[in-house]
Amino acid sequence: MLQYLAALVLLGHGLGHIIGPLASFGVKVKGMAERPSWMLPGNRDMKGAVGKAWSVIWIIAIIPFVISSAGAFMGELWWRDWAIIGSIISILAILPWWNSVIGGVKAGLLLDIAILIVLLTSLGEDVIEFFELP
Repeated sequence: MLQYLAALVLLGHGLGHIIGPLASFGVKVKGMAERPSWMLPGNRDMKGAVGKAWSVIWIIAIIPFVISSAGAFMGELWWRDWAIIGSIISILAILPWWNSVIGGVKAGLLLDIAILIVLLTSLGEDVIEFFELP
Protein backbone atom coordinates (compact mmCIF):
# COMPACT_ATOMS: atom_id res chain seq x y z
CA MET A 1 0.00 0.00 0.00
CA LEU A 2 2.81 2.43 0.82
CA GLN A 3 4.28 1.74 -2.61
CA TYR A 4 1.15 3.26 -4.17
CA LEU A 5 1.36 6.26 -1.86
CA ALA A 6 4.95 6.87 -3.00
CA ALA A 7 3.84 6.54 -6.63
CA LEU A 8 1.08 9.10 -6.05
CA VAL A 9 3.55 11.52 -4.44
CA LEU A 10 5.80 11.24 -7.49
CA LEU A 11 2.85 11.79 -9.81
CA GLY A 12 1.56 14.78 -7.83
CA HIS A 13 5.00 16.30 -7.67
CA GLY A 14 5.40 15.95 -11.41
CA LEU A 15 2.00 17.39 -12.25
CA GLY A 16 2.67 20.28 -9.86
CA HIS A 17 5.25 21.59 -12.32
CA ILE A 18 2.40 23.01 -14.38
CA ILE A 19 2.43 25.97 -11.97
CA GLY A 20 5.52 27.44 -13.67
CA PRO A 21 4.03 27.67 -17.17
CA LEU A 22 0.68 28.83 -15.80
CA ALA A 23 2.36 31.73 -13.99
CA SER A 24 4.53 32.53 -17.02
CA PHE A 25 1.55 32.83 -19.31
CA GLY A 26 -0.45 35.09 -17.02
CA VAL A 27 -2.66 32.71 -15.05
CA LYS A 28 -3.01 34.06 -11.53
CA VAL A 29 -1.37 31.67 -9.11
CA LYS A 30 -1.95 32.87 -5.57
CA GLY A 31 1.33 33.67 -3.88
CA MET A 32 3.49 33.94 -7.01
CA ALA A 33 5.47 37.17 -7.08
CA GLU A 34 4.61 39.80 -9.67
CA ARG A 35 7.96 41.56 -9.32
CA PRO A 36 11.07 40.69 -11.31
CA SER A 37 12.47 37.70 -9.53
CA TRP A 38 15.05 36.01 -11.71
CA MET A 39 17.97 35.04 -9.46
CA LEU A 40 20.47 35.05 -12.32
CA PRO A 41 21.96 38.24 -13.82
CA GLY A 42 19.42 40.48 -15.49
CA ASN A 43 16.06 41.85 -14.46
CA ARG A 44 13.61 39.12 -15.50
CA ASP A 45 10.19 38.03 -14.38
CA MET A 46 8.23 34.88 -15.10
CA LYS A 47 5.82 36.62 -17.49
CA GLY A 48 8.62 37.90 -19.73
CA ALA A 49 10.25 36.19 -22.68
CA VAL A 50 12.79 34.36 -20.50
CA GLY A 51 10.05 33.12 -18.14
CA LYS A 52 7.95 31.87 -21.03
CA ALA A 53 10.93 30.10 -22.58
CA TRP A 54 11.83 28.64 -19.18
CA SER A 55 8.33 27.12 -19.08
CA VAL A 56 9.63 24.40 -21.37
CA ILE A 57 11.91 23.18 -18.56
CA TRP A 58 8.99 23.16 -16.11
CA ILE A 59 6.93 21.11 -18.58
CA ILE A 60 9.79 18.71 -19.34
CA ALA A 61 10.08 18.04 -15.59
CA ILE A 62 6.57 16.58 -15.61
CA ILE A 63 7.47 13.71 -17.95
CA PRO A 64 10.09 11.82 -15.90
CA PHE A 65 7.96 12.06 -12.75
CA VAL A 66 4.93 10.59 -14.52
CA ILE A 67 7.11 7.77 -15.87
CA SER A 68 8.71 7.27 -12.45
CA SER A 69 5.30 7.15 -10.82
CA ALA A 70 4.14 4.47 -13.27
CA GLY A 71 7.28 2.44 -12.57
CA ALA A 72 6.88 2.73 -8.81
CA PHE A 73 3.20 1.78 -9.11
CA MET A 74 4.13 -1.32 -11.13
CA GLY A 75 6.97 -2.24 -8.78
CA GLU A 76 9.68 -1.75 -11.41
CA LEU A 77 13.24 -0.89 -10.42
CA TRP A 78 13.65 1.66 -13.22
CA TRP A 79 11.37 4.13 -11.42
CA ARG A 80 14.48 5.28 -9.55
CA ASP A 81 16.33 6.47 -12.66
CA TRP A 82 13.33 8.49 -13.82
CA ALA A 83 12.88 10.02 -10.36
CA ILE A 84 16.53 11.13 -10.35
CA ILE A 85 16.20 12.65 -13.83
CA GLY A 86 12.96 14.38 -12.85
CA SER A 87 14.46 15.78 -9.66
CA ILE A 88 17.43 17.26 -11.48
CA ILE A 89 15.24 18.88 -14.13
CA SER A 90 12.86 20.11 -11.43
CA ILE A 91 15.67 21.79 -9.52
CA LEU A 92 16.85 23.46 -12.75
CA ALA A 93 13.31 24.68 -13.41
CA ILE A 94 12.68 26.08 -9.93
CA LEU A 95 15.95 27.44 -8.62
CA PRO A 96 16.31 30.52 -10.87
CA TRP A 97 12.78 31.62 -9.90
CA TRP A 98 13.23 31.05 -6.16
CA ASN A 99 12.24 34.63 -5.31
CA SER A 100 8.89 34.37 -7.08
CA VAL A 101 7.58 30.85 -6.49
CA ILE A 102 5.02 29.91 -3.87
CA GLY A 103 5.80 27.88 -0.76
CA GLY A 104 4.49 24.68 -2.30
CA VAL A 105 7.02 24.94 -5.11
CA LYS A 106 9.80 25.53 -2.58
CA ALA A 107 8.62 22.42 -0.72
CA GLY A 108 8.77 20.60 -4.05
CA LEU A 109 12.42 21.58 -4.37
CA LEU A 110 13.03 20.09 -0.93
CA LEU A 111 11.29 16.92 -2.11
CA ASP A 112 13.63 16.87 -5.12
CA ILE A 113 16.63 17.06 -2.79
CA ALA A 114 15.17 14.31 -0.59
CA ILE A 115 14.61 12.09 -3.64
CA LEU A 116 18.22 12.58 -4.71
CA ILE A 117 19.52 11.80 -1.22
CA VAL A 118 17.33 8.71 -0.93
CA LEU A 119 18.20 7.37 -4.37
CA LEU A 120 21.86 8.35 -4.62
CA THR A 121 23.12 7.55 -1.13
CA SER A 122 23.03 4.55 1.16
CA LEU A 123 20.93 6.63 3.56
CA GLY A 124 17.90 5.98 1.39
CA GLU A 125 17.69 2.22 1.56
CA ASP A 126 15.62 2.32 4.76
CA VAL A 127 13.21 4.81 3.17
CA ILE A 128 12.87 2.66 0.07
CA GLU A 129 12.25 -0.41 2.21
CA PHE A 130 9.68 1.45 4.33
CA PHE A 131 7.68 2.36 1.23
CA GLU A 132 8.03 -1.21 -0.06
CA LEU A 133 9.58 0.02 -3.28
CA PRO A 134 11.90 -2.00 -5.50
